[in-house]
Amino acid sequence: RNLIVLLMAIELMLLAVNMNFVAFSYYLGDMHGQVFVFFILTVAAAESAIGLAILVLLFRNKSSISVEELNTLKG
Repeated sequence: RNLIVLLMAIELMLLAVNMNFVAFSYYLGDMHGQVFVFFILTVAAAESAIGLAILVLLFRNKSSISVEELNTLKG
């Protein structure tokens, strides 16, 4: 298990939620679901950018992106 796979799984879950919002918005004839999708997409873009920046810093310090090796970050 590495951190890139976990970030991709989170992105897939957010895209699945977006598909549900768009489908129900179209079905109900309401635009609120489609507007909400834009907010979710901006949060997902910020999350992936920050997540990848943290991933690069962890790789520089630990030389690994394995989740099991990141338990040294506990306070």
